Amino acid sequence: MQNIAVVTGASSGIGAATARRLATEGFHVVAVARRADRLAALVDEIGAKSATAVEGDVTSDESVAALAAAVTALGGPVTLLVNNAGGAQGLDPVESGSVADWQWMYDVNVLGTLRVTQALLPALVASGAGTIVTVGSTAAFTVYEGGGGYTAAKHAQNALVGTLRLELSGKPVRVIEVDPGMVRTDEFSLKRFGGDQARADAIYQGVKEPLVADDIADIIAYAATRPQHVNLDRIVVRPIAQAAQHKVHRES
Repeated sequence: MQNIAVVTGASSGIGAATARRLATEGFHVVAVARRADRLAALVDEIGAKSATAVEGDVTSDESVAALAAAVTALGGPVTLLVNNAGGAQGLDPVESGSVADWQWMYDVNVLGTLRVTQALLPALVASGAGTIVTVGSTAAFTVYEGGGGYTAAKHAQNALVGTLRLELSGKPVRVIEVDPGMVRTDEFSLKRFGGDQARADAIYQGVKEPLVADDIADIIAYAATRPQHVNLDRIVVRPIAQAAQHKVHRES
């Protein structure tokens, strides 16, 4: 059996791109997301010998337990977990931000990462050569107006990852964080703005070449395929047009 890589949030964007890329690197990819139809299409594309779809919700304890059982049933060594499921909702100031939006962002980005990591960590340790890659954001270390809920969640996720790395010292599991800046995907900004396509498009207006999902998948695959003694603790990646969170070159 091939080494198993579990990728959450695999139905679109960075997660789907990562699943495709890891399959080319020789992993059997367990693609996890809530949308079963999209997962089925992804597995058909990759090929059943190299991928398995598991419908799952990282905000549900029961769903994550079922994921762990499904992964165990495959029988191969679990050597890679990519915590990719996450997202943002809203761009409101703190004084009027939706508590429900904040709660959703914390549950998906932070507690979702916690649930899946806890569920699969025994298998990653047992493999003797495990790797956990968590997809964060430049929002994990930089705040911006209107981004309080998302930046709070990503800061918390970063704290989780850093603490885990300390706690796993001496065990055969690497802990890696990939923090992208401006990445244009089909759904991230659209979901953030409740389906408002014009607002979503405005985020990238004039930016010649924002990052795309394949760029992040390439970095995840690179980090995960280094020799096991090499741990890339934190990788920050932005498009050349984005010098910082508030410094983006836009062409007229």
